[in-house]
Amino acid sequence: MSAARQPARYRDRSEAGQAVLAALRATDAARGGDEILVVGLARGGVPVAAEVARGLGADLDVAVVRKLGAPGHEELALGAITRDRMVLNDAVVRSLGISQDALDSVVAAERRELLRRETAYRGGRPPAPMRGRVVILVDDGIATGATMRAVALDARDRGAARIVIAVPTAPDSAAAEFGDVADEFVCPHTPNPFLAVGLSYERFDQTSDDQVRDLLG
Repeated sequence: MSAARQPARYRDRSEAGQAVLAALRATDAARGGDEILVVGLARGGVPVAAEVARGLGADLDVAVVRKLGAPGHEELALGAITRDRMVLNDAVVRSLGISQDALDSVVAAERRELLRRETAYRGGRPPAPMRGRVVILVDDGIATGATMRAVALDARDRGAARIVIAVPTAPDSAAAEFGDVADEFVCPHTPNPFLAVGLSYERFDQTSDDQVRDLLG
């Protein structure tokens, strides 16, 4: 697995996508030709993924995933969910004394938002098939990794032949942390110390639902 260093910050997610594309081309991570599917994690990963898909001439899809924030401390991830997968950080759940009822409430609320976004982005279209394909999972960065782990496990469940995680910025420990769920990890910028994804960008505005729809076409 590879995680080449690049100290420069990105102007925006489009420039970050170009950096990820270049990093993919510098390795054999993007081999697969017509069988490549690029998947952007909603919402911020989709503009990055769009640059990668365009550069590789590959199909683009979206992964709708929701972080499960701790009640009263929503920035702290208890885990994450996709439509068919849930990943929990059991150690965090136990350390905070989160009851099953409280956890169920968080999951229910995030599942409602997940389904709303899936309807908004897909308009009834099914997700792109993954079985037998090289699936490149793209986000605008990795912090805790909960959402990316849920999406990677979901891709494996859906029959992806090979899973590549490709992000513009992440802690330098991330490659090892995803070794059990991805075949390749590509990241051109691993600042040390890593403080926050947004610090790798000059502009880190929130990506809107309309932007996601436009990029997906």
